[in-house]
Amino acid sequence: MTRIADVVIIGAGISGCSIAYHLAEKGVKNIVVIDKGYIASGSTGRCGAGVRMQWGTEMNCRLAKQSIEFYENANEILEYDRDVSFYQGGYLLLASTDKEMEQFEKNVELQNSLDIPSRIVSIEEAKEIVPHLNTDDIKGAAFCQKDGFLDPFLTTDAFYKAAKKRGVEFMTYTEVTGIKREGHKVTEVMTTKGNIRTNTVVNAAGGYSKNICDMVGIDLPVYSERHQILVTEPIEHVQGPMVMSFSKNIYCQQNPAKGTFIMGRGDDTEPRDLRITSSWEFLEEMAKTVTATLPPVGNLRVVRQWSGLYNMTPDKQPIYGLEEGLDNFYMAVGFSGHGFMFGPLTGIVISEMITKSEPTVDVSLLGIDRFEKGNLILEPSVV
Repeated sequence: MTRIADVVIIGAGISGCSIAYHLAEKGVKNIVVIDKGYIASGSTGRCGAGVRMQWGTEMNCRLAKQSIEFYENANEILEYDRDVSFYQGGYLLLASTDKEMEQFEKNVELQNSLDIPSRIVSIEEAKEIVPHLNTDDIKGAAFCQKDGFLDPFLTTDAFYKAAKKRGVEFMTYTEVTGIKREGHKVTEVMTTKGNIRTNTVVNAAGGYSKNICDMVGIDLPVYSERHQILVTEPIEHVQGPMVMSFSKNIYCQQNPAKGTFIMGRGDDTEPRDLRITSSWEFLEEMAKTVTATLPPVGNLRVVRQWSGLYNMTPDKQPIYGLEEGLDNFYMAVGFSGHGFMFGPLTGIVISEMITKSEPTVDVSLLGIDRFEKGNLILEPSVV
Protein backbone atom coordinates (compact mmCIF):
# COMPACT_ATOMS: atom_id res chain seq x y z
CA MET A 1 0.00 0.00 0.00
CA THR A 2 1.36 3.43 -0.99
CA ARG A 3 0.76 6.45 1.23
CA ILE A 4 1.25 10.17 0.57
CA ALA A 5 3.21 12.68 2.67
CA ASP A 6 4.26 16.27 2.05
CA VAL A 7 7.61 15.76 3.78
CA VAL A 8 9.45 12.56 4.70
CA ILE A 9 12.32 12.92 7.17
CA ILE A 10 14.73 10.00 7.46
CA GLY A 11 16.19 9.79 10.97
CA ALA A 12 14.59 10.41 14.37
CA GLY A 13 17.57 11.71 16.27
CA ILE A 14 17.93 15.30 17.44
CA SER A 15 18.23 16.61 13.86
CA GLY A 16 15.21 14.78 12.44
CA CYS A 17 12.98 15.57 15.42
CA SER A 18 14.03 19.23 15.41
CA ILE A 19 13.42 19.56 11.69
CA ALA A 20 9.98 17.98 12.08
CA TYR A 21 9.06 20.31 14.94
CA HIS A 22 10.23 23.48 13.18
CA LEU A 23 8.48 22.53 9.93
CA ALA A 24 5.25 21.90 11.84
CA GLU A 25 5.68 25.23 13.63
CA LYS A 26 5.80 26.88 10.21
CA GLY A 27 2.49 25.29 9.30
CA VAL A 28 3.73 22.41 7.16
CA LYS A 29 1.29 19.48 7.32
CA ASN A 30 1.53 15.76 6.66
CA ILE A 31 5.10 15.22 7.89
CA VAL A 32 6.38 11.67 8.42
CA VAL A 33 9.60 10.85 10.29
CA ILE A 34 11.11 7.40 9.70
CA ASP A 35 13.71 5.65 11.84
CA LYS A 36 14.98 2.08 11.71
CA GLY A 37 15.18 2.07 15.53
CA TYR A 38 13.52 4.08 18.28
CA ILE A 39 13.67 7.83 18.96
CA ALA A 40 17.34 8.86 19.57
CA SER A 41 18.53 5.28 19.05
CA GLY A 42 21.42 6.34 16.80
CA SER A 43 24.24 8.82 17.31
CA THR A 44 22.13 11.22 19.39
CA GLY A 45 21.50 8.70 22.15
CA ARG A 46 25.14 7.61 22.11
CA CYS A 47 26.75 11.05 22.38
CA GLY A 48 28.71 12.49 25.29
CA ALA A 49 25.90 14.85 26.40
CA GLY A 50 28.04 18.01 26.14
CA VAL A 51 27.18 21.26 24.36
CA ARG A 52 29.57 24.15 23.81
CA MET A 53 29.95 27.49 22.07
CA GLN A 54 33.77 27.46 22.12
CA TRP A 55 34.62 26.80 18.48
CA GLY A 56 37.31 27.98 16.12
CA THR A 57 35.18 28.95 13.11
CA GLU A 58 32.57 31.69 12.98
CA MET A 59 30.03 29.33 11.42
CA ASN A 60 30.22 26.78 14.21
CA CYS A 61 30.18 29.52 16.85
CA ARG A 62 26.98 30.97 15.41
CA LEU A 63 25.27 27.58 15.08
CA ALA A 64 26.25 26.61 18.62
CA LYS A 65 25.39 29.95 20.23
CA GLN A 66 21.86 30.08 18.88
CA SER A 67 21.35 26.41 19.67
CA ILE A 68 22.42 26.89 23.29
CA GLU A 69 20.16 29.93 23.58
CA PHE A 70 17.32 27.68 22.43
CA TYR A 71 18.31 24.92 24.87
CA GLU A 72 18.29 27.43 27.74
CA ASN A 73 14.57 27.89 27.12
CA ALA A 74 13.71 24.50 25.62
CA ASN A 75 11.34 23.41 28.38
CA GLU A 76 9.17 26.49 27.81
CA ILE A 77 9.46 26.67 24.02
CA LEU A 78 8.63 22.99 23.52
CA GLU A 79 6.12 22.93 26.40
CA TYR A 80 7.88 19.86 27.75
CA ASP A 81 6.20 17.93 30.56
CA ARG A 82 9.58 16.95 32.02
CA ASP A 83 12.97 18.71 32.11
CA VAL A 84 15.63 18.48 29.38
CA SER A 85 18.26 18.68 32.17
CA PHE A 86 20.50 21.46 30.90
CA TYR A 87 23.24 22.29 33.43
CA GLN A 88 25.57 25.11 32.44
CA GLY A 89 28.64 24.12 34.41
CA GLY A 90 30.92 25.30 31.59
CA TYR A 91 33.67 23.81 29.41
CA LEU A 92 37.30 24.09 30.45
CA LEU A 93 39.52 23.67 27.39
CA LEU A 94 43.14 22.85 28.22
CA ALA A 95 46.14 24.05 26.20
CA SER A 96 49.26 21.92 26.53
CA THR A 97 51.44 23.70 23.93
CA ASP A 98 52.21 27.31 23.09
CA LYS A 99 50.68 26.81 19.65
CA GLU A 100 47.47 25.55 21.17
CA MET A 101 47.36 28.49 23.56
CA GLU A 102 47.74 30.86 20.62
CA GLN A 103 44.82 29.13 18.89
CA PHE A 104 42.68 29.47 22.02
CA GLU A 105 43.45 33.20 22.17
CA LYS A 106 42.30 33.55 18.55
CA ASN A 107 39.21 31.46 19.29
CA VAL A 108 38.25 33.54 22.31
CA GLU A 109 38.68 36.77 20.35
CA LEU A 110 36.34 35.40 17.66
CA GLN A 111 33.87 34.08 20.24
CA ASN A 112 33.77 37.37 22.15
CA SER A 113 33.09 39.25 18.91
CA LEU A 114 29.95 37.10 18.60
CA ASP A 115 28.90 37.78 22.22
CA ILE A 116 30.02 34.38 23.46
CA PRO A 117 31.27 34.94 27.04
CA SER A 118 34.40 32.78 26.88
CA ARG A 119 37.71 33.84 28.38
CA ILE A 120 41.33 32.77 28.72
CA VAL A 121 42.18 31.52 32.20
CA SER A 122 45.56 31.01 33.84
CA ILE A 123 46.84 27.70 35.16
CA GLU A 124 45.97 28.87 38.66
CA GLU A 125 42.41 29.79 37.65
CA ALA A 126 41.98 26.44 35.87
CA LYS A 127 43.00 24.72 39.12
CA GLU A 128 40.40 26.75 41.01
CA ILE A 129 37.70 25.75 38.55
CA VAL A 130 38.66 22.04 38.69
CA PRO A 131 40.70 21.44 41.87
CA HIS A 132 41.66 17.84 40.97
CA LEU A 133 43.10 18.89 37.57
CA ASN A 134 46.75 17.98 36.96
CA THR A 135 48.29 21.22 35.70
CA ASP A 136 51.89 20.01 35.39
CA ASP A 137 51.96 20.07 31.60
CA ILE A 138 49.42 22.70 30.58
CA LYS A 139 50.10 26.26 29.42
CA GLY A 140 46.68 27.67 30.25
CA ALA A 141 43.05 27.19 29.34
CA ALA A 142 39.87 28.71 27.93
CA PHE A 143 36.56 28.68 29.78
CA CYS A 144 32.92 29.47 29.05
CA GLN A 145 30.39 29.11 31.86
CA LYS A 146 27.41 28.90 29.49
CA ASP A 147 28.59 25.61 27.96
CA GLY A 148 27.58 22.44 29.75
CA PHE A 149 25.70 19.15 30.11
CA LEU A 150 22.43 18.38 28.30
CA ASP A 151 20.53 15.09 28.42
CA PRO A 152 20.26 13.82 24.80
CA PHE A 153 17.34 11.46 25.41
CA LEU A 154 15.18 13.98 27.27
CA THR A 155 16.00 16.76 24.81
CA THR A 156 15.11 14.65 21.78
CA ASP A 157 11.98 13.45 23.57
CA ALA A 158 10.97 17.09 24.05
CA PHE A 159 11.26 17.79 20.30
CA TYR A 160 9.49 14.50 19.52
CA LYS A 161 6.52 15.24 21.78
CA ALA A 162 6.24 18.82 20.54
CA ALA A 163 6.27 17.62 16.92
CA LYS A 164 3.64 14.96 17.64
CA LYS A 165 1.38 17.57 19.25
CA ARG A 166 1.57 19.46 15.96
CA GLY A 167 0.52 16.45 13.90
CA VAL A 168 3.84 14.91 12.87
CA GLU A 169 3.74 11.13 12.42
CA PHE A 170 6.67 8.97 13.54
CA MET A 171 7.36 5.54 12.05
CA THR A 172 9.90 3.82 14.31
CA TYR A 173 11.47 0.40 13.70
CA THR A 174 10.96 1.14 10.01
CA GLU A 175 13.86 0.86 7.58
CA VAL A 176 14.19 2.78 4.33
CA THR A 177 14.93 0.24 1.60
CA GLY A 178 15.00 2.52 -1.42
CA ILE A 179 14.15 5.95 -2.81
CA LYS A 180 12.60 6.49 -6.24
CA ARG A 181 13.95 9.36 -8.28
CA GLU A 182 12.39 10.77 -11.44
CA GLY A 183 14.61 13.31 -13.17
CA HIS A 184 15.37 16.19 -10.82
CA LYS A 185 13.00 15.06 -8.08
CA VAL A 186 12.60 12.33 -5.51
CA THR A 187 9.05 10.95 -5.71
CA GLU A 188 8.77 7.97 -3.37
CA VAL A 189 10.41 6.47 -0.29
CA MET A 190 10.25 2.69 0.04
CA THR A 191 10.26 1.22 3.55
CA THR A 192 9.80 -2.10 5.29
CA LYS A 193 6.28 -0.92 6.19
CA GLY A 194 5.15 0.27 2.79
CA ASN A 195 5.93 3.05 0.34
CA ILE A 196 5.37 6.80 0.78
CA ARG A 197 4.92 9.17 -2.16
CA THR A 198 6.21 12.60 -1.25
CA ASN A 199 7.13 16.07 -2.45
CA THR A 200 10.14 16.48 -0.15
CA VAL A 201 12.68 14.18 1.50
CA VAL A 202 15.14 15.15 4.24
CA ASN A 203 18.21 13.01 4.92
CA ALA A 204 18.90 13.28 8.66
CA ALA A 205 20.14 9.72 8.98
CA GLY A 206 23.36 10.46 10.90
CA GLY A 207 25.86 7.63 10.56
CA TYR A 208 23.79 6.10 7.77
CA SER A 209 23.41 9.29 5.73
CA LYS A 210 25.77 8.09 2.99
CA ASN A 211 23.69 4.94 2.53
CA ILE A 212 20.60 7.11 2.04
CA CYS A 213 22.39 9.39 -0.44
CA ASP A 214 23.55 6.35 -2.40
CA MET A 215 19.88 5.52 -3.01
CA VAL A 216 19.42 8.74 -5.01
CA GLY A 217 22.82 8.78 -6.70
CA ILE A 218 24.52 11.43 -4.57
CA ASP A 219 28.18 10.79 -3.83
CA LEU A 220 28.25 12.11 -0.26
CA PRO A 221 31.85 12.98 0.78
CA VAL A 222 31.55 11.59 4.31
CA TYR A 223 32.49 8.50 6.27
CA SER A 224 31.09 7.18 9.53
CA GLU A 225 33.69 6.45 12.19
CA ARG A 226 33.17 4.58 15.43
CA HIS A 227 33.54 6.78 18.51
CA GLN A 228 33.69 5.21 21.95
CA ILE A 229 32.60 6.51 25.36
CA LEU A 230 32.58 5.13 28.89
CA VAL A 231 30.84 6.00 32.14
CA THR A 232 32.03 5.43 35.70
CA GLU A 233 30.39 4.67 38.99
CA PRO A 234 28.73 7.71 40.65
CA ILE A 235 30.39 9.79 43.36
CA GLU A 236 29.57 13.07 45.08
CA HIS A 237 29.66 16.13 42.85
CA VAL A 238 33.28 17.31 42.47
CA GLN A 239 33.55 18.64 38.89
CA GLY A 240 31.44 21.41 37.40
CA PRO A 241 32.65 21.81 33.82
CA MET A 242 33.46 19.49 30.99
CA VAL A 243 37.27 19.20 30.84
CA MET A 244 38.49 18.92 27.27
CA SER A 245 41.91 18.80 25.66
CA PHE A 246 42.41 18.52 21.91
CA SER A 247 46.12 17.76 22.18
CA LYS A 248 45.68 15.25 25.00
CA ASN A 249 42.69 13.78 23.18
CA ILE A 250 40.14 13.71 25.98
CA TYR A 251 36.80 15.08 27.08
CA CYS A 252 35.44 14.26 30.51
CA GLN A 253 32.50 15.62 32.48
CA GLN A 254 30.54 14.62 35.56
CA ASN A 255 26.82 14.11 35.16
CA PRO A 256 25.46 16.79 37.51
CA ALA A 257 22.34 14.78 38.33
CA LYS A 258 23.78 11.28 38.66
CA GLY A 259 27.39 11.87 39.73
CA THR A 260 28.85 9.55 37.10
CA PHE A 261 31.76 10.63 34.87
CA ILE A 262 31.33 10.42 31.09
CA MET A 263 34.45 10.48 28.95
CA GLY A 264 35.63 9.87 25.42
CA ARG A 265 38.46 10.40 22.97
CA GLY A 266 39.03 10.43 19.22
CA ASP A 267 41.01 7.90 17.20
CA ASP A 268 41.66 8.19 13.46
CA THR A 269 42.27 4.43 13.28
CA GLU A 270 38.75 3.56 14.45
CA PRO A 271 36.78 1.36 12.01
CA ARG A 272 34.51 2.94 9.41
CA ASP A 273 32.26 -0.02 8.69
CA LEU A 274 29.28 1.12 10.81
CA ARG A 275 30.11 -1.16 13.73
CA ILE A 276 29.16 0.10 17.19
CA THR A 277 31.03 -2.40 19.30
CA SER A 278 33.43 -1.56 22.15
CA SER A 279 37.15 -2.32 22.42
CA TRP A 280 39.62 -2.95 25.22
CA GLU A 281 42.13 -0.69 23.43
CA PHE A 282 39.86 2.29 23.96
CA LEU A 283 39.40 1.43 27.63
CA GLU A 284 43.16 1.17 28.12
CA GLU A 285 44.02 4.44 26.36
CA MET A 286 41.14 6.28 28.00
CA ALA A 287 42.31 5.12 31.43
CA LYS A 288 45.85 6.34 30.77
CA THR A 289 44.71 9.76 29.58
CA VAL A 290 42.16 10.48 32.31
CA THR A 291 44.53 9.27 35.04
CA ALA A 292 47.20 11.68 33.81
CA THR A 293 44.77 14.61 33.38
CA LEU A 294 42.28 14.14 36.24
CA PRO A 295 44.08 11.73 38.60
CA PRO A 296 41.26 11.01 41.12
CA VAL A 297 38.87 10.13 38.29
CA GLY A 298 41.30 7.39 37.29
CA ASN A 299 40.51 5.58 40.54
CA LEU A 300 36.82 5.15 39.71
CA ARG A 301 35.32 1.90 38.46
CA VAL A 302 33.95 1.75 34.92
CA VAL A 303 30.35 0.56 34.79
CA ARG A 304 29.55 0.84 31.10
CA GLN A 305 31.17 1.40 27.72
CA TRP A 306 29.49 2.01 24.37
CA SER A 307 30.06 3.50 20.94
CA GLY A 308 28.28 5.49 18.27
CA LEU A 309 29.02 6.88 14.82
CA TYR A 310 30.64 10.19 13.95
CA ASN A 311 29.52 11.09 10.42
CA MET A 312 32.67 12.92 9.29
CA THR A 313 33.14 15.50 6.53
CA PRO A 314 36.56 16.59 5.21
CA ASP A 315 36.36 19.89 7.14
CA LYS A 316 34.48 18.55 10.19
CA GLN A 317 31.51 20.85 9.56
CA PRO A 318 27.98 19.83 8.54
CA ILE A 319 26.38 19.69 5.13
CA TYR A 320 23.08 21.56 4.80
CA GLY A 321 20.79 21.82 1.82
CA LEU A 322 20.37 20.44 -1.69
CA GLU A 323 22.69 19.04 -4.32
CA GLU A 324 22.53 20.70 -7.70
CA GLY A 325 20.24 18.74 -9.98
CA LEU A 326 18.03 17.30 -7.26
CA ASP A 327 15.37 19.79 -6.25
CA ASN A 328 13.59 18.22 -3.27
CA PHE A 329 16.13 16.08 -1.41
CA TYR A 330 17.55 18.04 1.53
CA MET A 331 20.57 17.04 3.59
CA ALA A 332 21.36 17.69 7.24
CA VAL A 333 24.36 15.41 7.61
CA GLY A 334 28.08 15.20 8.33
CA PHE A 335 28.03 16.77 11.80
CA SER A 336 31.36 15.12 12.71
CA GLY A 337 30.25 14.39 16.26
CA HIS A 338 28.50 17.71 16.91
CA GLY A 339 24.96 17.15 15.66
CA PHE A 340 23.44 17.16 19.14
CA MET A 341 25.00 20.56 19.87
CA PHE A 342 23.55 22.07 16.69
CA GLY A 343 20.12 20.38 16.94
CA PRO A 344 17.86 23.45 17.27
CA LEU A 345 19.58 25.41 14.50
CA THR A 346 19.57 22.38 12.21
CA GLY A 347 15.80 22.27 12.52
CA ILE A 348 15.49 25.99 11.92
CA VAL A 349 17.88 26.00 8.94
CA ILE A 350 16.31 23.08 7.09
CA SER A 351 12.73 24.21 7.79
CA GLU A 352 13.60 27.65 6.38
CA MET A 353 15.09 26.09 3.27
CA ILE A 354 12.04 23.92 2.64
CA THR A 355 9.52 26.73 3.23
CA LYS A 356 11.66 29.28 1.37
CA SER A 357 11.78 31.53 4.45
CA GLU A 358 14.29 34.25 5.27
CA PRO A 359 17.33 32.47 6.78
CA THR A 360 18.06 32.92 10.49
CA VAL A 361 21.70 32.02 9.88
CA ASP A 362 23.42 32.13 6.50
CA VAL A 363 24.68 28.57 5.98
CA SER A 364 25.27 28.89 2.25
CA LEU A 365 28.95 28.08 2.82
CA LEU A 366 27.95 24.67 4.21
CA GLY A 367 26.51 23.29 0.98
CA ILE A 368 27.77 20.03 -0.49
CA ASP A 369 29.29 21.95 -3.43
CA ARG A 370 32.06 23.36 -1.19
CA PHE A 371 34.02 20.12 -1.45
CA GLU A 372 34.12 20.10 -5.23
CA LYS A 373 35.05 23.79 -5.26
CA GLY A 374 37.73 23.33 -2.59
CA ASN A 375 36.06 25.85 -0.27
CA LEU A 376 36.51 23.91 2.95
CA ILE A 377 36.00 25.69 6.29
CA LEU A 378 38.39 23.82 8.56
CA GLU A 379 37.42 23.56 12.25
CA PRO A 380 40.52 23.47 14.49
CA SER A 381 38.74 22.67 17.77
CA VAL A 382 37.68 19.04 17.59
CA VAL A 383 38.39 15.90 19.64
